[in-house]
Amino acid sequence: MKLQFLGANRQVTGSQYLLEAAGARLLIDCGMFQERQFVHRNYDRPPFEASQIDALLLTHAHLDHCGLAPRLVRNGFSGPIYSTAPTADLASLIMLDSARIQEEDVAAKKRRHKRENRKSKHPYEPLYTPDDAVRTETLFHTVTYGTPQAVTDHVTVTYHEAGHILGAASLEVVVHEGKNEARIVFSGDVGLWDKPLIRDPRLLSDADYVVMESTYGTRDHLRTRDIEDQLDPIINDTVKRGGNVLIPTFAVERAQELMYHLSILVRQDRIPDLLVFLDSPMAVNATKIFRKHRSCFDEKTMAMLEDDHSPLDFQGLVLSRTVEQSKAINAVRGTCVIMAGSGMCTGGRIKHHLVRNIWREESTVVFVGYQSHGTLGRHIVDGAKKVRIFGEPRLVGARIERIDGMSAHADKSTLQRWIGHFDPKPKRVFLTHGEEDVALSLADTLRTGLNVDVEVPKYQQVVELA
Repeated sequence: MKLQFLGANRQVTGSQYLLEAAGARLLIDCGMFQERQFVHRNYDRPPFEASQIDALLLTHAHLDHCGLAPRLVRNGFSGPIYSTAPTADLASLIMLDSARIQEEDVAAKKRRHKRENRKSKHPYEPLYTPDDAVRTETLFHTVTYGTPQAVTDHVTVTYHEAGHILGAASLEVVVHEGKNEARIVFSGDVGLWDKPLIRDPRLLSDADYVVMESTYGTRDHLRTRDIEDQLDPIINDTVKRGGNVLIPTFAVERAQELMYHLSILVRQDRIPDLLVFLDSPMAVNATKIFRKHRSCFDEKTMAMLEDDHSPLDFQGLVLSRTVEQSKAINAVRGTCVIMAGSGMCTGGRIKHHLVRNIWREESTVVFVGYQSHGTLGRHIVDGAKKVRIFGEPRLVGARIERIDGMSAHADKSTLQRWIGHFDPKPKRVFLTHGEEDVALSLADTLRTGLNVDVEVPKYQQVVELA
């Protein structure tokens, strides 16, 4: 039984693992690399034939976990894709949006490079097309939490609540080879306890091998105040200055969580009457999916719904789908709140709003999530005085703020709680989905504190499990 690590190794995006066991070849996740220095890996030929993969098991719908699935299909994969029902709906939305953005970006890059007499480091073609994304959608097979699903005659997978985003799961893969049984747990992205909207992560206790994320493996999330207590002064101060509040927003989970907190501020009259734009067709569609799968909400959110206080709808909220609606935001007088993708400012409508606001001392840019190395969001958060947007240098004059406590990822203490619940201890633990120094540091902490065998695999490394 072999496990090969094909992404998110000593960096954060591109999660993908190839498990060869009991005569089957299974992919766990098929994510897109998003850090600039690793983008070329999206175009590289993988060390397997797509047509020889028996099944794809998705932990959740974020682009860095599902974003290369249509490319896998384009290259010949036709097997089942297993996921929860919310993940299937969200992944279909995200993959189609990604395909359209890629086509638009390729066309824009061609025009810009022709104008500048430059050549691209990457092919002038999208990784996949909308047609590929639609074909991928037809391959989904949905599963329910806690119910073993046969993948092959000798392999089953059970999905467990991960508490990360709607539909996210940790996967418990059980392999039978003769009289031997091996249990491999893939954490996916572990969430936090007591987050809005969705249920808490489920603790697992039995595994021979564990592949665990380590994004925030060296620090605990600082949450000195509630989210509303942090948003309140930022918005009110920006109103006094006469600027706009820009929030680069991940379309899935973060947008809906922000709506939850803003709805509380509005209903409690803690911020003045103003327009709050969700300027992202994908986020608008994702919100519809959240409403569809309300059975996945936690008890507090269900109670709000029963009291007719929907956290996904409030006075002043405007859902912006079309380009014309997005452009119309520019005509708004006075302060407005603009939530737009992408969350790391690597694309999408937020870049247009940054062009119009990032130079303004009156405006505020609020970051509510992790910013990977090399992304525009990371440059801004790190204090750059000038950034490049749409190929042009832009001065940074706006106030830059960060909200603590909105991460969808487990922090150091939560990860230790999650891995420490296994009894007996796993034979081996592999840390992925974390920057190299973070993963290596967490590995040392776990070896010392829990006395477990921990490794931090390198890209394309193969390990023998049994």
